[in-house]
Amino acid sequence: MAQDVVVIIGVGGMGLAIARRTGSGRRVVLADFNEATLEAAASQLRGEGHDVLTRRVDVSDRTSVAELADAAATAGRVTHVAHTAGLSPVQAPTDAILHVDLLGVAYALDEFARVIAPGGAGVVIASMAGHFAIGTLPAEAEQALAATPTDELLGLPFLAQLPNPGAAYSIAKRANHLRVRAAASGAWAAAGARVNSISPGVISTPMGQEELAGESGAQMRGMIQASATKRLGTPDDIAAAAAFLLDPQQASFITGTDLLVDGGAVAGVRASGMLG
Repeated sequence: MAQDVVVIIGVGGMGLAIARRTGSGRRVVLADFNEATLEAAASQLRGEGHDVLTRRVDVSDRTSVAELADAAATAGRVTHVAHTAGLSPVQAPTDAILHVDLLGVAYALDEFARVIAPGGAGVVIASMAGHFAIGTLPAEAEQALAATPTDELLGLPFLAQLPNPGAAYSIAKRANHLRVRAAASGAWAAAGARVNSISPGVISTPMGQEELAGESGAQMRGMIQASATKRLGTPDDIAAAAAFLLDPQQASFITGTDLLVDGGAVAGVRASGMLG
């Protein structure tokens, strides 16, 4: 009988936590652009007893993502896919964010729909920033983000007009919600699999700490103080949500939706009118 395979794309704090939470008794395929990060994560998990394979991937390149999907399918029965790879506004310019956070997710949804096992599931890590983008785009733009063929996605005219990396990040994360929704009733449904997204709030990962130290740090701290929990999230908070959504028993009736895991930050911002 083929080994069940968990694929983790992006092995930073959240990816590593999801691998730990879902990898026991399964083969774990870790993928990342940064080879040093990849090998460090693999060594750590192997030391904890996990069965780990590694593959370098460039999520902004369809061929690279397709090769990862094929390698995962060769390793066994692909039952779990978690896409956590992404760039934040403090890390990268607009073009890079659109290639990684928008196009990279679209490629993963396309290519893993080919290999996901019946009964399998995927999660895409989006962001609460995508929720703040709701209502900022006309309906036709949202429809275009949801339904434009992936290889034509970056040609959408309004993406060329984004003013800064922060705007690109918000729109990319909103697009993640929309494309997951479309995939859930399209190619993933045809494969007999489920797919959802998770929108983390401010999480204590290296990326999150960079953002807190950057230009938007004061606003982010304000969001935390306006939230019900008044704390940073942890990678384990996200891993728990991912494990639930990936579980074939607990979440078998959940697909095509976004789970906001932000400690109440979005609710607090909306209630306080911080963003108007």
